[in-house]
Formats: sequence, structure tokens, C-alpha cells
Amino acid sequence: MTTATPTRPPEPDAALLEKTVRHLGAMDRPSASPGERDAAFWIAEALRAEGATVRVERERAHGGYWWPLGLMAGAAGLAGLRRGRGAALAVGAAAAAGIFDDISGGRLAFRRAVLPHHDTHNVVATLGDPDADQTVLIVAHHDAAHWSLLFHPGAGEFVGDRWPQLLELSDDTPPVMFPVFGGPLLVALGALTGRRGVQVLGAVVSTAVAAVMAEIGSRSTVSGANDNLTGVATLLGVARTLKEQPVEGLRIILLSTGSEESFMEGMQAFARRHFAALPPERTHVICVDTVGSPQLLQIEGEGMIRMREYPAAFKDLVSDVAAERGVSLSRGLRLRNATDGLIALKAGYPSVMIGSMNEYRLPANYHWPTDVPDNVVYETVADCVRVCDGVVRRLARTLGRPGPAGAGQPSASTPAA
Repeated sequence: MTTATPTRPPEPDAALLEKTVRHLGAMDRPSASPGERDAAFWIAEALRAEGATVRVERERAHGGYWWPLGLMAGAAGLAGLRRGRGAALAVGAAAAAGIFDDISGGRLAFRRAVLPHHDTHNVVATLGDPDADQTVLIVAHHDAAHWSLLFHPGAGEFVGDRWPQLLELSDDTPPVMFPVFGGPLLVALGALTGRRGVQVLGAVVSTAVAAVMAEIGSRSTVSGANDNLTGVATLLGVARTLKEQPVEGLRIILLSTGSEESFMEGMQAFARRHFAALPPERTHVICVDTVGSPQLLQIEGEGMIRMREYPAAFKDLVSDVAAERGVSLSRGLRLRNATDGLIALKAGYPSVMIGSMNEYRLPANYHWPTDVPDNVVYETVADCVRVCDGVVRRLARTLGRPGPAGAGQPSASTPAA
């Protein structure tokens, strides 16, 4: 009697991962720009070459966050410096509410009502069994961020080198959006309570926020190799492993969004178009963002103001798969920024977010001109492919089964690219 030898899981194609980052890193890819569009069509062709069924979906997005945040904060600052309390209360409260909506994965009401919009492009690729009852959605983004002095890596290095114990005491990344929301809120609270000092403090903070947003808007985009061409490379790496060893009974959607850097506008558009056809009880979501730092990391939760925890059971499954694949996957950190994973999390999907960090517990070269292909740790990207591939295969074994034709299938309202 003989025992069948388990099939060895496929290994990531290191050359493919690096080629993807280097090719796309040479493109200037601001959110909702022609360069972002060109990147989307290149990714679509690359995924087709791996056997996926692909289409590029054109959506509308404003394409930035500095105008909406800067205008709202600036209005609150001007109103707060005035003597009258009525205008300060009304404008401060409206600005605080609008900023909270904008930075928390909300409806983006201010920018959608007031600001111009442009074309952005999402790449939607399908692999596996198109008629399966269960779906795994893996999402990354292909647009690049503006750099800013706000993101200078020296601040984190200064603290980490002098007081390393502080890094161990905190399980959150720096809350950079607290002043953005807090300034207008202080203006409103000061006006409401008649405390002129609080109102003026809020006005000063709000005015400073508006100045910072103007500085961000004046800068160019970075190459965005780590954030987030490493995520795009992960999508292609998973497509390659699934081409080499297909899975049965599970549909896999690989999604590369545009306009993530403008507060997840591309993912918001995908949600409006497809979430109704992707029931949360039959869909798992893996967000892959900035996985080219030295240490792979699974985020516990995220949110710029309100922290939202990712589901413990799915996080534990991902950690178990990483251990099974021999991948070092850190836990324990919460992200005071926001990724495409937040949109799925808020919609009730079992979701996880995989990122990476350096020795200062920060993503390497984040929104800084040094975020170039030469500074990516490609072995970390390969580890992310191993984990994502392993999670897909684990879910295929435990959940995968044939379903009715078209169950949960994304709509085809946009023709293939």
C-alpha cells in the first residue's frame, strides 16, 4: 500500500514580481490620471497572460484628498478667527462632519457635491471556478501618492533610535489625521461653549492643516514602488501560482484599484458596482498594501479616527497559513491610516489587511521620494504571495464547492478592455 505524496505548493516567480514593480514604477501614476489609466491597462494585459478573465472598469473620482480636506479645514479656520460664535459653530461643525466622512471611508459627500471629478480605472480579473458559491477577493491599488514633508521618515527614525521602548509600548501608527478632524471640532466646541481660547486654538490648527494640504497638493507623485506596486506584483504572483496549480470550487477575483490614495475612491466605486452581487457570507477579502518593507505584517485593525478591528477568526486563519508556509508574519499593530480593506470591512465582509514594516514599525519609504523599485525588499513580496496563495487554497479546501451559475458573479456592465 502506498501513500500519495502531498503536492508541493507553487513558489512565487521572483522575476515576475520585480519586473512588475520596475515596469510600473517608471510610470507617473497620480490618482485619476492618464498615467494611472495606462498602468491599469498594462496590469490587465499581464493578468490575461496568466489566464485570467479581465476587464478594466472606468469610474469617476476626484483624485486627491488635499483639496477637500484643505478647503473644509481652511473654512473652519477662517470662521474660528472671527468674533461671532454663530458662523464658527456652523462652519466648524459642518467641516468636522465633512472631514470625518472623507477620512473614514464614508460617502465622500463634500467632494462629490463640490469638486471636479475625473476618470479612474479599476482592473477586475477572475480566476478559478466562475460558477463557485464562494469567492475570495484580493485587492491592491496601482495609483501613487504625492510626497510631502509631513511624511519625512526622519521623525520616526529620531524617536525609534532614541527611545526604542516607545515603539514597543504603542500598538498604533501615528494618528496623523487627528489634527485634521480635531481643528474644526475645536472651533465648533469653542463657539458652542463660549470659550474663545478653544475656538481660536481650533482655528489655528485648522489653518495649519490647510497649509499642510496645500503643500501636499503642490508636490509630485512618488514612484510608489512599495506603496503599492508591491501589492500589484502580489496579484500577478498569485495569478501565476494559480495558473501553475489551479484550485477547484472557488472563484478568485484579483482587483487592482485606481484612486486609492485619494481615500479609496476606486474601491468605493467597485463596492457600488459589485458588492450587491458578492454576499458577505460567501466572500472573503484580502487587502494587500505596501508589502515591500523588511517584515511582513498582518494589521489588527485600521481607521483614521475610529479604529475598526478585522475579524479575529480570519486573522488567525491567515496567521496559521503563514506559519504553514514558513513565512514570518507579525501581528499586533493597528493602522491609523486607511486602505481599501476598510471599505470591505465596513461593509461586513470577513477581511484582512496584509502590509509590512521596517524596524521603526512603519512602512518603508512611505509617501517619500525614496519609494523606488531599488528599495523594495522583494523577498517580503514573495512571502506575501505565499500567504495569499495559501489562504486561497485553504479556503478552497474548507469552503469551496460548486454553486449555481453566476452566483456572486461581478456584473459585466462594462465591456472588457
